[in-house]
Order: sequence, then C-alpha cells, then structure tokens
Amino acid sequence: MTAAVANRTLTALDRCDRCGAQAYVRAVLESSGGELLFCGHHARAVEANLRPLTSEWQDETSRLHEKAEA
Repeated sequence: MTAAVANRTLTALDRCDRCGAQAYVRAVLESSGGELLFCGHHARAVEANLRPLTSEWQDETSRLHEKAEA
C-alpha cells in the first residue's frame, strides 16, 4: 500500500466496517497492510486495543465539527 493511497481523504463512500455509517478513521494494520474503516463511535471503542497494532491511524473525526460552507 502506498502512502498516497493510505493518506487519501475519507469520503462519504467510505463506510464503517462495524456499522456501515460514514467512516472518519482509517486504521492500517502493521502486520498485513490491510485497512479497517470506522465511524467516530466505533473508532473510539477499539482505539486502545487496535492502535498498537497499526502502522497508521488516520483520524478525520475533526471534520464532524466543521461548519458547512453556505
């Protein structure tokens, strides 16, 4: 997996692997390079256990608090 792919901005098409909601966190697994996508809720629920196993933790939950442009 290249850095360009791993660092792309998550979009509305990216869905949480647990519940299907829009994903705001991407976890890239160190062992396999595979990725898991999570909504903010599920990312917080698994972060403490999962983050030590990742090579990258891309957190875009701050976008949830941005104001929409008029």
